[in-house]
Amino acid sequence: MTTLPDRPKTALLVIDMQHGAVNGTHDLAAVIANIGTLVARARAEAVPVIWVQHSDDQMKYGSESWQYVPELVREDPEPVVHKNYGDSFEATDLEDLLAERAVGHVVITGAQTDMCVRSTLHSAFTRGYDVTLVGDAHTTEDLTAYGAPTPVEVVAHTNLYWKEQRAPGRRGDTVETAKVSFAARAVG
Repeated sequence: MTTLPDRPKTALLVIDMQHGAVNGTHDLAAVIANIGTLVARARAEAVPVIWVQHSDDQMKYGSESWQYVPELVREDPEPVVHKNYGDSFEATDLEDLLAERAVGHVVITGAQTDMCVRSTLHSAFTRGYDVTLVGDAHTTEDLTAYGAPTPVEVVAHTNLYWKEQRAPGRRGDTVETAKVSFAARAVG
């Protein structure tokens, strides 16, 4: 389905599951467990796992808040995309890493739903990727004090609207961890 020629493979993206990004987020233990399940499945099926790691003034490169949660461990051959913006493609080598691996479908997990996850969903989609959001493997913090919906509502709304994303030659979808498919997809 992707509009990217000769890129039938799938990759799993794990976005910003860092101490500073997940501290106090909704349903964190379950999200970590679901991402762990997906990482193990991807490795078993020889599907690329790409780790995205954010740094900024609040999560300085190398600091404790910048570190990934200890339950999720990257293996040496798995690349890390270092970013400074919400969008995992912006000013990073993510596109090159995906192209090298013939990836035209990305499966997205991580934090924060209404920031980096959402930015990356849309960016991948507009770049021609099929994009699957794992509905029970992303989370966000409570920003209701600033007028935002509750974290439960943010996650539910994002899952709802992403399930119906369509554009010529590509699609978005939302599925639960148990229903994620890493199978190669038709191209074109």
